[in-house]
Amino acid sequence: MGVSAFAKPNVVILATGGTIAGEAKSELATTGYKAGSLGVDVLINAVPDLVNIANISGEQIANIDSSNMTDEIWLKLANRINTLLKDSKVDGIVITHGTDTMEETAYFLNLVVKSNKPVVLVGAMRPATAISADGPKNLYNAVALASSKEAKDKGVMIAMNDKVYSAREVTKTHTLNVETFKAPNSGEIAYIVDGKVFFNSNSIKLHTKKSPFDIKGLKALPKVDIVYTYSNDGSKVAVEAFLNSGSKGIVVAGSGAGSIHENQKNYLIELLKDKKIVVAKSSRVGSGLVPLSAEEVEQGFVSANNLNPQKARVLLMLALTKTTDPKEINKIFEQY
Repeated sequence: MGVSAFAKPNVVILATGGTIAGEAKSELATTGYKAGSLGVDVLINAVPDLVNIANISGEQIANIDSSNMTDEIWLKLANRINTLLKDSKVDGIVITHGTDTMEETAYFLNLVVKSNKPVVLVGAMRPATAISADGPKNLYNAVALASSKEAKDKGVMIAMNDKVYSAREVTKTHTLNVETFKAPNSGEIAYIVDGKVFFNSNSIKLHTKKSPFDIKGLKALPKVDIVYTYSNDGSKVAVEAFLNSGSKGIVVAGSGAGSIHENQKNYLIELLKDKKIVVAKSSRVGSGLVPLSAEEVEQGFVSANNLNPQKARVLLMLALTKTTDPKEINKIFEQY
């Protein structure tokens, strides 16, 4: 089901490392491997059928375990994508990435890539050396997706385990299983069978060309950190430390519908009075909306909407490049 040789799209694979580029000492080992060991050429050559669906080129952006992802790599990656997609000869981008922080990178790119061409992140739950490696099939599917004309205007996507997810909605839900990525609030937007993509829905949130966030010339992102609420919460100490280290925003992984223990909340309210920081309420639950009371709106809290804490952090960082007004930031969280 490949594309005709006379009309094959041009897809660039940008490699950042991860399990898909990992090596273990045994073919049976699916843990204890070294992520980010293999280069992009090795990944491409491992899937010879890629040449049947696209003209492939590859670049190595980084080669890391994605748990070590940095803002610097994000900016480098996003700027390279924007440069490549300005070229009329480039039809789509595939990014190989570790699964630990894949959803954060995908959502960041969803907000800062300025093109309607397909951008697809892909990874693996098992290293390349495993007898049951899932990376080659995932990579094939990702290239098929990036080659699909129907994939335009969908925003940044993740292709894993024969399913396609919107970058905004997807999250990792299992430590080891290949069926780890899910979208708890919306479900997948497409599935892939033998390289053919079947779309069934789309994220309605604004993204890419309709996003106002511009990273061109940006050297760093505003510092935003996450604190967790729990019984007998003593995380005031953590907030103080983050504030002293230059944090401009805090995301609270609240309990239930975003509830914050009074020990922590009372301190945050004082900080909001002095306009020392922006505070977004998210939830540690994993899905669902976080509402604000009229009092919380007045106090200056921001609702993370239905974004999990790690994604709320991404949006708050970008929002802070535009404004520090909590009411304006609340509007941003509603739109993106």
